[in-house]
Amino acid sequence: MTKIKLCGLTRMQDIETANTLKPDFIGMVFAAKSKRRVTNLQAAELKSKLAPGIQAVGVFLDDDLDMVAGMLNLGIVDVVQLHGSEDEEYIKKLRAITDKPIIKAFIINSAEDVRRAEASSADYILLDGGKGSGKAFDWRLLAHINRPYFLAGGLNPANAAEAVAALQPFAVDVSSGIETDGVKDAEKMTAFVAAVRKGEQQ
Repeated sequence: MTKIKLCGLTRMQDIETANTLKPDFIGMVFAAKSKRRVTNLQAAELKSKLAPGIQAVGVFLDDDLDMVAGMLNLGIVDVVQLHGSEDEEYIKKLRAITDKPIIKAFIINSAEDVRRAEASSADYILLDGGKGSGKAFDWRLLAHINRPYFLAGGLNPANAAEAVAALQPFAVDVSSGIETDGVKDAEKMTAFVAAVRKGEQQ
C-alpha cells in the first residue's frame, strides 16, 4: 500500500482533517523562507494533537545540525526531511546525534539526479520537481530506479491515482496540490487520499 504524506500543515484544523484521513505522515516546514513555515512552539502544539500512528516529518533546509537533532530528540517531529544541499557528511553527523529516520530530498531533472538519489545513505529518498514548486518532473526518468522513494512535485487529486498506478512509489507527498489560496483545503486533502487509494486498485 502506497504511503501518504500531507505536507506543509500549519493550522490545528489541518491536523484535525489529517486525523480523520489517517495519512502515514504529515509534514511541518521549518525552512525560514517558506510561506508554510511553523515555529518550534507551533509545531509542538500541532504535534500534540496528532493522532497516534501518524508520524510528523520536520522539513529542514540547510539548518544547524544540533537544532535539527533537538527537534527530533524532543519528539516535536518523528522524522527529518532534508530539503537543501545537505550532503553525506551532514547525514553522517546527524546520525551520530539522533537515531530517528532521515529523508533526503532530491530535485530530479536528469537520470544522473536519479542515480545520485539512489546512492544516498538516508533511510528514505524523496524525488521532487523543485523546492515547493508544485511542478512535476518527467516520471519517465524513474523507469529503472531500484530503490523505494517518496514521489513529490506537482501531485494533486487529479493525477494522484495515475501516479500511483503507473509508478507504485513507496509513498506520495503533496503540499500545494491540496491547497486553495495558499492554505490547506479539507476537501482537496480528502480527495487526494481517495485518489491514491483508487490508484492502488488500478
